[in-house]
Amino acid sequence: MSAAKPDTIVVKVGSSLLVGEDGQPRRDWLKTLVSDIAKRHQAGDNVIIVSSGSIALGARKLGLDKGGRASLADAQAAASVGQIALSSLWSELLGEHQLTAAQMLLTLDDMEDRKRYLNATATLEKLIEHRAVPVINENDSVATDEIRFGDNDKLAARVGQAASADRVLLLSDIDGLYDRRPDSQTNGQFIGVVEIVDDSIMAMADGSSSSGLGSGGMTSKLEAAKIANLAGIELSIISGREEHPLERYALTNVGTLFKAGDGANARKAWLGGRLTSAGTITIDGGAIAALQSGGSLLAAGITSIEGQFKRSDVVEIKDLDGQSIARGLAEYDALDCAKIIGRRSSELEALLGYAPRSAVVHRNQMVLV
Repeated sequence: MSAAKPDTIVVKVGSSLLVGEDGQPRRDWLKTLVSDIAKRHQAGDNVIIVSSGSIALGARKLGLDKGGRASLADAQAAASVGQIALSSLWSELLGEHQLTAAQMLLTLDDMEDRKRYLNATATLEKLIEHRAVPVINENDSVATDEIRFGDNDKLAARVGQAASADRVLLLSDIDGLYDRRPDSQTNGQFIGVVEIVDDSIMAMADGSSSSGLGSGGMTSKLEAAKIANLAGIELSIISGREEHPLERYALTNVGTLFKAGDGANARKAWLGGRLTSAGTITIDGGAIAALQSGGSLLAAGITSIEGQFKRSDVVEIKDLDGQSIARGLAEYDALDCAKIIGRRSSELEALLGYAPRSAVVHRNQMVLV
């Protein structure tokens, strides 16, 4: 009888858990978390850590106000200093359990560009093969306000996707999702299991970060759950306030579990997890019905376009109210696409001067979101 396949688990640790109010690492708590990670590793599982904290640690060393988040320049400088301390911390604590830490700093562009995404995937595969523990953070020293993840929840989900992880665990300052803030006048109801993150679930989110150290909130965690669901990965929000948080979750199962979807193929999962696009195509109700039935996007269903996208660029497909319906790779550049808006397929050759492609966005290069 063959042994069970080891799990690959992504564990995300936020700034408010890793760094205390005094700007120092919460070493005692971190040691209990690393002990949990070591036990998973010794049992044969692969663990990837997505760790915030570089800005918070660097801000203290540089004496910056507002935890280093008063300006983009402050955040970049703080991250440059704090990342050294953060990497050293993880290397030291993992080393106490004879585990090798491997640092990876990623930008949004690294995960949005297909070739660079595949390079990151290959690096993760090799590190896991050699039983190292990747410690990943956004490269905040070069990230800009316009081109960044903005929080490590979505980064953790994208890393899980790149590593073909089985589950993502987001350690939080609360024990999961509530239908309203637990400290409101009316006590919030705890949500233990979520099948799919729809509008009713998103409406429960509060985008604030209670500690003031981090950049995420419940909204970012729900967006991460969407990415994980599409990639066929379970995602859980669990409390990181107690010691040994992974062991506690395994024993009590207290947290919010977002179930995995069926799992799109690798390209479609990558498309669905993207956070940026080169342009927007707005479509009518008939085209929406066609896409939802598994069809491709034809010119006849397009009402307008935005952006200067080229062929093979990623485009966002929206309804008339501006809600995202799908994401895919354009078969036409924006200039030619503008010429054929609302036209039937039989008209396209005369309008374009060449034999048209079968669709503006083909179903094999598109994913519903």
